[in-house]
Amino acid sequence: MASIPKRVLDRMSKEVRKYQKVLKAAKDRDINESDTVQIITDMLMSVFGYDKYTEITSEYAIRGTYCDLAVKVDDKVNFLIEAKAIGLDLKETHVRQAVGYGAQHGIQWVVLTNGIIWEIYRIKFERPISTELLCSIDFLELNLRKQDDQDKLFLLCKEGLSKAVIEGYYEHGKSVNKFIIGAILQTEAGLNLIRRELRRVSPGLKVEIDEITTILVNDVLKRDTIEGDFSKEAKSRVKKAEGRLLVKRKTSKTIKDSPS
Repeated sequence: MASIPKRVLDRMSKEVRKYQKVLKAAKDRDINESDTVQIITDMLMSVFGYDKYTEITSEYAIRGTYCDLAVKVDDKVNFLIEAKAIGLDLKETHVRQAVGYGAQHGIQWVVLTNGIIWEIYRIKFERPISTELLCSIDFLELNLRKQDDQDKLFLLCKEGLSKAVIEGYYEHGKSVNKFIIGAILQTEAGLNLIRRELRRVSPGLKVEIDEITTILVNDVLKRDTIEGDFSKEAKSRVKKAEGRLLVKRKTSKTIKDSPS
């Protein structure tokens, strides 16, 4: 993650404490959606650093339908916000509604929130349109002494827009996760590394790759890590990376072997 400026961290720490009290009181009163939107607008200004009058709008129309809020900086809509009443649980249907707004106008990021829970989604412009949940923030549980909570909150801050913080967070998550690590462990290079380390632990040990694979798949890696769409995508990425490395090595060898 990009470094968070001290003034931004100080602002977030102060305002989060304030809005934790505001949100708890609002939840106890079970305020309606319109009043919840007002609180969310104030949070975008106070916590996240946007100008309430020039960078936050509720008048952003998409094919004749208005989304609840849009954050627009330097004439670019950075993300859309679909807001629900504070007492309402966020559901899949709400996600589809928010994503529908963004997909129609080519906006990559949408936020679904009831003021307390903030879910950040990335729209994948494929056929069909799909989404990925980047992260979820529970304002009542935030503890800004924790680096992870700081990082998540900074994703939506104005100061992070120019640094493309949200894109960096997304790319890091795509590359550092259980699916990618599981896929790497199952490659020839990963299995050979495990065998080499086993022999280092027990010199003279005879162990076959098939035995290591069986233990890895059956006992070490969880089923959801090596099966399903995320696992398939991870294996595909790792395989492509191996292919690029092979091409690079062949090219380097060809150049080295070429007569001068």
